[in-house]
Amino acid sequence: MGSKKKDCGGGRDIISGLPDELICHILSFLPTKEAASTTVLAKRWKPLLRSVPSLDFDDSLCFNPPMTYEERTTNATSFMRFVDGVLALQGNAKINRFHFKGEDIIDQMWVLEMIPNVLKRGVSDLDLDISSLWDSFDSMFYHLPPKIFVSETLVRLKLKFVQGVNISVEGDVSLPMLKILHLDYFKIVTGTFNKLLSGCHALEELLLYNLMWDKSLEPGPCFVNVSIPTLKRLTFRRFEEFDEAEDFNKSVSLSIFENPNLVYIEYIDSIADRYQQQVSLDSLVEASLGLRLRSDLVYNQRYHETEYSMSFKEKSNVTKLLTGICNVKILCLSDNTLEVLGCCRDTIPVFNNLLELTIETKPDGIWKSLPAMLKNCPNLVTLVFEGMHHIYSDRCEDEDGCLCRYRTGFGVDVVARTCLSSSPVKVLKILNFGDICDDHEDVEDDDEDEEFVYCLREQIEHVEHFIEKMPNLEKVILHYYTSSDEDVMKKVFKKLEKLPRVASANCKIQLISDNLSLSSNASG
Repeated sequence: MGSKKKDCGGGRDIISGLPDELICHILSFLPTKEAASTTVLAKRWKPLLRSVPSLDFDDSLCFNPPMTYEERTTNATSFMRFVDGVLALQGNAKINRFHFKGEDIIDQMWVLEMIPNVLKRGVSDLDLDISSLWDSFDSMFYHLPPKIFVSETLVRLKLKFVQGVNISVEGDVSLPMLKILHLDYFKIVTGTFNKLLSGCHALEELLLYNLMWDKSLEPGPCFVNVSIPTLKRLTFRRFEEFDEAEDFNKSVSLSIFENPNLVYIEYIDSIADRYQQQVSLDSLVEASLGLRLRSDLVYNQRYHETEYSMSFKEKSNVTKLLTGICNVKILCLSDNTLEVLGCCRDTIPVFNNLLELTIETKPDGIWKSLPAMLKNCPNLVTLVFEGMHHIYSDRCEDEDGCLCRYRTGFGVDVVARTCLSSSPVKVLKILNFGDICDDHEDVEDDDEDEEFVYCLREQIEHVEHFIEKMPNLEKVILHYYTSSDEDVMKKVFKKLEKLPRVASANCKIQLISDNLSLSSNASG
């Protein structure tokens, strides 16, 4: 019996029968390296790359991970030649999206010189992520091409240069279509910054990472105002190392309060010298704060006997910032923010609308600001701890001085926690439950196991304390830090099951890891 090929479409080249425009549209969803490889399929496919409207270059997808410096250099050179070749092939064809990611040794100046070519082709989505360092550090803070600030087509602009770039604009800024602006690792004077924002009339999302105020042209104190009527999301992150840098202006105050349509804000920075008096953030729904004291003001405040005392001006600045966001429904506070709030517990405003509060904890932190914070959240439903790290101090012994279960010499909890007994919280979530409190490089394996057991026992005690004191708890969800040992996890869960539900009589306990979920509906 002769064999017959069953026709299920496999014998026909269906894709090649599609119009060129549709094939180019399909290729635009592939990394450009993969799109370029299709040119070997057939003669008809070879010219299609010229018309692909979206280019996505990623050097990590082009080569095997380099092992030596020479291999890295060779790979980077080959990658840059490939990019140049594709751009030359396309000529002046229109580009909708241009994404470029360089993690190896990419010449930053070469990338900057490429930008005008991309802009003149009408790009609407430009994303450059240069996370590598070139051979020389002399290229630090090259200037961005000025044409990038007068684009009539840009809708989305994301720039990240870890070597840093300098933003300077001589003329006016005109970005009428821009809705999303992300800038990472850049230096700018305040006047240029204000000019940049004033030229973005449709901006909805602004992300500013690692901003460095240039003091070479502007040595004195100055004020910067982010006020954009169309803005909905604002992220500002400036980390501690920039406070230490000598070449950058530390006397700049950034105001974020005049944004009436803002629904999300993330703010990580040292406390400014002053904040704007007028507050207009009525639409704000979610906020994340990472406040810290300036490095020249920091003093060891983690123990009662050496507590840092904030000045009236500093407390006032923090209060203004908190008051500006007090209408939020979702709030996240960093571990540094807890320390700052610990110095101004008596000026924390009331968060009447707050439904979910997330607390980031660190191994050497204490919770002395949390009682005052919880007292001012009368409608809180969900309380989330990112880790249960805590150290005991004299402050823990005071009434409502801490949330923890203070352990006296006799192991008896003698402190009344009114902030817990009056808490409206129904859901308690603890992330990274079981995480070891401290990272000691010199700890032996046996000692590390003992430390894990000690920290785990301490965290279980905290959970027990919350269940005993918080009368409205309905559910406690613990996300276990490690999922590698199910037996250990089951033993932990058995201990949790046996915890007495005093105030929260019908509280459900759930222990979750990547591959196991245990829950208990038992009531005490």
